[in-house]
Amino acid sequence: MTGSLIALAVLALVACGPYILDAYGIGLLIGAVSYTILASAWAMFSGPTRYISLATVAFYGTGAYTVAVLSEALPWPLVLVSAAVIGGVLALLVGLSTLRLAGIYFVIFSFGLAELIRQLITWFEVSVSGTLGRYIFLELEPRHVLWQLLALAAVVVLITGWIHRSRIGLALKVIGDDETVAAHAGINLARTKLILFVLSSVLITLVGAIQSPRWVYVEPGIVFNPQVSFLTVIMALLGGATKRWGPVLGAVPLFLLFEWLSARFPDHFSILLGLLFIGVVFLLPDGVLAAIEKLRKKKEARA
Repeated sequence: MTGSLIALAVLALVACGPYILDAYGIGLLIGAVSYTILASAWAMFSGPTRYISLATVAFYGTGAYTVAVLSEALPWPLVLVSAAVIGGVLALLVGLSTLRLAGIYFVIFSFGLAELIRQLITWFEVSVSGTLGRYIFLELEPRHVLWQLLALAAVVVLITGWIHRSRIGLALKVIGDDETVAAHAGINLARTKLILFVLSSVLITLVGAIQSPRWVYVEPGIVFNPQVSFLTVIMALLGGATKRWGPVLGAVPLFLLFEWLSARFPDHFSILLGLLFIGVVFLLPDGVLAAIEKLRKKKEARA
């Protein structure tokens, strides 16, 4: 509970950013908060179950495109509710059909899902609506986007705290260690995984929806960029996807590093991203927090 209160206090402090920062600074805050939510939501399901999902951008892009389609027809709150419902239904359908997969099969499917949705939307836009993209005209300033993301981040903090204290969190931990043991212990594997997958996907969908007004113009190639999925995975793994605050520890510094690298080395950014991904997997497979805990235990054992 103390950790959650500290996190909420930090979010309240960040909310004051628009009063002291320029447009670039606010943009950095929006990006950092967005990826913190994405990494935390991703780890909410993939951390304990160890199901590596590359479908983040599928839900992120769905949220953005929902806003592009409905923003002129519905009030903003209803647009966000619609995005959450659509993301939840999509996650439910995907979860019911794929969560029995495991290992590399789930990874491949989750990566293909984003590409499938992108191609379907592209076909619909070109063949039916006669255009490739859509404009979003909403009277939302960057500070409004930041405050909405901070509110969503607060929800993520509270949900994560609840999961870690609840029976479903313990069930997920057992599933991650050994699904066979979990099944023999009476845990409903399919239902438990499905609940967390849908919840995680809805939060990711809302990040895409809230951020979309900043782009003004969206098209499938922009909002379904697979880089979003890879960055989210790297951030969560670096901090420690199985640790409560691991995704935050990975998201904030890595986002700032990626911003610096993309500005300084735009032609080599993808190469550097791939090298970083390999480095995290091989050098810190359990994340920074787990590595620190191991070092502390070794020192205590020597003492």
